[in-house]
Amino acid sequence: MGNTHRFRARGKDFDLGLRTWLIGVVNVTPDSFFNGGLYFEPARAIERALALVAEGADIIDIGGESSRPGSSPIPAQEEKKRILPVIEVLKQKKDALISVDTSKAEVAEAALAAGADIINDISAGRFDPRMLPLVGRYGAGLILMHMKGTPRTMQLAPHYDDVVGEVKAFLGDRLEAAISCGVSPENTILDPGIGFGKTLEHNLRLLNGLASLAELGRPLLIGVSRKSFIGKILEVETQDRLEGTIAASIVGLLRGATLLRVHDIQPVRRAVAVAEAILSQGALGLPPEGRGKPYVH
Repeated sequence: MGNTHRFRARGKDFDLGLRTWLIGVVNVTPDSFFNGGLYFEPARAIERALALVAEGADIIDIGGESSRPGSSPIPAQEEKKRILPVIEVLKQKKDALISVDTSKAEVAEAALAAGADIINDISAGRFDPRMLPLVGRYGAGLILMHMKGTPRTMQLAPHYDDVVGEVKAFLGDRLEAAISCGVSPENTILDPGIGFGKTLEHNLRLLNGLASLAELGRPLLIGVSRKSFIGKILEVETQDRLEGTIAASIVGLLRGATLLRVHDIQPVRRAVAVAEAILSQGALGLPPEGRGKPYVH
């Protein structure tokens, strides 16, 4: 369907195949699963975002509504109140693109008007029928994510007969829906939604099956940062999941991911730099045309 490396957002073109892109998470919320409330004040959120840019973030993903398991939506007005001051300041910073994590078209439109480049919709345009046409009109980037149910219900005994096949079919359908609403294929990124309506086994199967999802022809984003499946493997709490985050991120890259959405930019950037240096040399390295394909030893 398209070039898995080429991405466009609001008239700007990027080649994602040259290196791994990192998305820094800034949750302007009082209740997110990690660092909930720490960056709730706009000034602290702005400070955090600028620090992530300095550490090497390519995209800053700003969210004003928690999507942790069991969470409920908040009014659009409150969501805008939280994120717009952060976007307005970051817009003056030219080193990183701005993504907004929202499933509400009203919030997305305000964010795009304030200068955001990308809409990261965990519902893939299902929760608000105005979302996909809006993104198409603005020529914004769009991240389409798979989720079973809603944040409130997604972890209530999720079941799949074939998790990789079902997620692939869902993302393919939502990609077609976006295109039919005027979104250019080159403006899209696909996210399998690690931890969103999945058990530990589902998450591991998805990470191992990224090559199948890459057949949809678009860049793949994975968000594994400090998630509960890492905690279950290591039997540790959220604050002790950095090493697991790095391990899952590197495996994700080897399986075909192009973008990593993480809370900890600097340590992940360093780990990725070492992995890419190793893979670029010798018989075990990936040739440039091998980006986005599974690494097989």
